[in-house]
Amino acid sequence: MSNDTTTPDQVAPAASRGIVNRLGFDRFSALYVLALFFVFFGITEDNFLRWNGSIEFVLTEKVIVTMLAFAFLVPLTTQTFDLSIGANMALSLVIVTKLGLETDLPNGVGALIGMAACMVIGLLNGLVVVKFGVNSFIATLGMSQVIAALIRLIHDGGQIAGALSDTYVNFGKKDVFSFSWPGTGSEISLPYFFFYGLIVVVILWYVLEHTPLGRRMFATGGNREAARLSGVAVDRLTWGSLVASSALAGFAGIIYSWKFNAYTSSVGPPLLFPAVAAVFFGASQLRGRPNVWGTVIAVYTLAFGIKGIGLRYPREIDWMQPLFEGLTLIIAVGIASRQAIIKVRKRKGNTVTDVSPPEVNAPAATET
Repeated sequence: MSNDTTTPDQVAPAASRGIVNRLGFDRFSALYVLALFFVFFGITEDNFLRWNGSIEFVLTEKVIVTMLAFAFLVPLTTQTFDLSIGANMALSLVIVTKLGLETDLPNGVGALIGMAACMVIGLLNGLVVVKFGVNSFIATLGMSQVIAALIRLIHDGGQIAGALSDTYVNFGKKDVFSFSWPGTGSEISLPYFFFYGLIVVVILWYVLEHTPLGRRMFATGGNREAARLSGVAVDRLTWGSLVASSALAGFAGIIYSWKFNAYTSSVGPPLLFPAVAAVFFGASQLRGRPNVWGTVIAVYTLAFGIKGIGLRYPREIDWMQPLFEGLTLIIAVGIASRQAIIKVRKRKGNTVTDVSPPEVNAPAATET
């Protein structure tokens, strides 16, 4: 029988270490960096903390990148890469705007057709990856070029502007609320599509973190063969994750149509890198693996950092933005890799060899 007791003096340091670990820089580095951006640029740049043209612009503009980041995140939970998300976004956008320009179909129906087309692409991605066994990185990269060709067949590459009805645009772009901030004259408002995006955030977070489906997806990504042997339908989950990815990318295109009521050939693929960077940056936050809230935090940390740099160095932003995003991705992956190594070492350190005689159970009775 052990006589060891824990004194209050021992409990206090342990509790303090627990709080420090929970609020440590390795788990919340993006939030600390975001706070630093707000302090530094808020002091040095008068327009950084203005709602109109700064905070509101970032909050609403990055809903699109957030949806694309989720499109990359969902298959990543099963250790599958979807590099066709940017092209899928452009596909849904060109379909809804082209149908709005040349047909009498309601724009809402055109949006549904665009989403359905993206989901068909997701089914094809799943077919190539799951049934034909092609590496997801290669398969979806090739599919992005197939989508680019399809887009050129639908439209010749020129800009389409103003093809969508006010009713359709207002369904996403109309402000949910609007009021003047006392003493500043700033009009505080947020559009409907911001809250549509927030609904997606909550649903995706709940599914991935609090349902058996989410646990099976992470199990598939963690060890595919072990998950298969445990009875998890890994092929079905992989296929489904690619369809969900395409649907989210298509929804990003619909949000773009609400916000800008236009299509240009430069929309979609250029947003792939910021989305991927946000997912990997977010993977180093909170849970130490790809997760929804970490991705959201990463998107807006990068966005406000770029906004501040653009205000402070407007002439250099063309080269400073890609530099900032590229370095962030490298550092984020480095942090995530370091965290993974630390976790493995801790698990090995906590493994204690049991030198006591093994417990021997009596053999089960058998019928003769």
